[in-house]
Amino acid sequence: MTAKLPEELLVLIAQVTNKRARLVLDTIVEKGNVTTEELQKLGYDHAPRAARDVRELGFTLVTKMVKNANGKRMAQYSLALKVEAGKTGRLQLPKKERDAIIKAAGGKCQLCGAAHDLQVDHRVPYQVAGESLKGSAKPYMVLDGTCNRRKSWICEHCPNLTKYKKVGTCKSCYWANPEQHTHVAMEELRRVDVVVSGEETKAFDKFRKRCQQQGESVSDGLKKVLAESAAE
Repeated sequence: MTAKLPEELLVLIAQVTNKRARLVLDTIVEKGNVTTEELQKLGYDHAPRAARDVRELGFTLVTKMVKNANGKRMAQYSLALKVEAGKTGRLQLPKKERDAIIKAAGGKCQLCGAAHDLQVDHRVPYQVAGESLKGSAKPYMVLDGTCNRRKSWICEHCPNLTKYKKVGTCKSCYWANPEQHTHVAMEELRRVDVVVSGEETKAFDKFRKRCQQQGESVSDGLKKVLAESAAE
């Protein structure tokens, strides 16, 4: 029989709006714990990211290594019964503020230009800067769901997040500053992601057809255009 969670902890859980974190928390409330295997069955292949969401909200998540039905090691997550005083974790932006940030970004993803599934994300990962940039200029950026997931995965594997945690390094990275970036996850690269829509698709289809006729990919065709422009 699982231990009953404190009422104050249940109240905090009820206020969580992050879908991934809420699923982890609700499962723990119901069963006492949740494993990476169970999270995968629920549609979350990257269980550590789901667990991180919970921790960033200020909850103390306890990890225990157990074995699955095949004898392989997996993580099992549960909640500490005691609520730590003053621990708030990642701030939840009010809807009005999120909407204002999206509007200021032109209602588009600031990486690819998509206008659907828009989300507000910390420009510098929370694991690096926490909420310390809250009062600075533009601490958040607007991403569509796909770009947000891609950014999360790349940041989680970037040496600056796993080892150095230098805010300045993040600020000059493509994933935080696509317009003025000097590197991509600490690699000497330049990158651009583009989504075309409406009338723009006609120009894209025409350009793609020309690239195919010349036996090159669209990305190689774009690089050629850049090289020709730089040579002028």
